[in-house]
Amino acid sequence: MYSVLRETWTSVREGRIKLIDPDPPVTFAAYSFRLCYSLWFWASLAFILLTCVLVYTTDFVPLLLPARYVFATLYVLFLPGYSLVEALYPGEGDLSPLERVALSIGLSLAVVPLIGLVLNYTQWGIRLTPVVASTAIFTTTMLIIALYRKYSIYKLSITPTRRKSWSSGRGRVSG
Repeated sequence: MYSVLRETWTSVREGRIKLIDPDPPVTFAAYSFRLCYSLWFWASLAFILLTCVLVYTTDFVPLLLPARYVFATLYVLFLPGYSLVEALYPGEGDLSPLERVALSIGLSLAVVPLIGLVLNYTQWGIRLTPVVASTAIFTTTMLIIALYRKYSIYKLSITPTRRKSWSSGRGRVSG
């Protein structure tokens, strides 16, 4: 069984077999709520929410402090850059996974200080709440842009036959 799965996966990766969704999402909303297309988006949003909850609840529950350190480190050093990389390079083949990780860390190290610089000249200043909120807003905005760009690429990758079935509203491939 395992050898069959491995051979199938190898064939898909080499392009000998092409997997096609029999019921592709027609709209951006449908695309964003289909987890096979947007799980990365929802996981990133959940990570942002969990980090914000941890940052503000560790004053009351000190037992969660180690989790706060881990999540906040990834929140500051990886997630802003990751969302920006996904927005700039939405295609799967644009960058290798190692390049994506390296760029995510590097861009986070560039973006977060810029957010702090902008906050320094506002009435809120550089404090915990404005930094967490601004980073969350920036990251969420970049994630939404990335999701839309990935949807645009997906829409363009549909063959003309499938586009025709989309325009008729059926959403299914006709033989």
